[in-house]
Amino acid sequence: MTNSTSTSTAPRTAAPTAPAHAPRIDFAQAAPRAFKALIGFDAAAREGLDPALVELIQIRASLLNGCAYCLHMHTSDAREAGEDEARLHMIGVWREARNFFTEKEQAALALTEAVTLVSHGGVPDDVYAQAARHFDGTELARVLSLIFTINTWNRIALSTGKVAGGDERTAR
Repeated sequence: MTNSTSTSTAPRTAAPTAPAHAPRIDFAQAAPRAFKALIGFDAAAREGLDPALVELIQIRASLLNGCAYCLHMHTSDAREAGEDEARLHMIGVWREARNFFTEKEQAALALTEAVTLVSHGGVPDDVYAQAARHFDGTELARVLSLIFTINTWNRIALSTGKVAGGDERTAR
């Protein structure tokens, strides 16, 4: 039996490709006050939270929402912050790979799923209670706020046609 796998010599690039749709509104430019308010809300949500946990939450919500732009941004941020590559690969299947995550992280991931998919049955009492066991009131409010903001950022990126790999934060 021969190996029919071909190898490509074309270079791999991380450059974004053109969107498959017509150009869309630049939300930050068109609604600067709303954009700045969301940046402030996001910053307040992160205050006092472990940066690794912040990225786990943002990555899980972005996976659930299918937001390639935010997923690329937050996995890149996590890597830059020293996050373990194996953990990044397991976020999407964390329930089957619990040994990669602390109980506190698991509680945050479960809460992220419930809030992100709130239309699928709300936030179950057991999921909320588990999170409340691992986070004090202030931390839990910040975790919830972070989940709210990443879901908003996902919706902005998806509705305005942001392209993965085109992180514009450094341009502002």
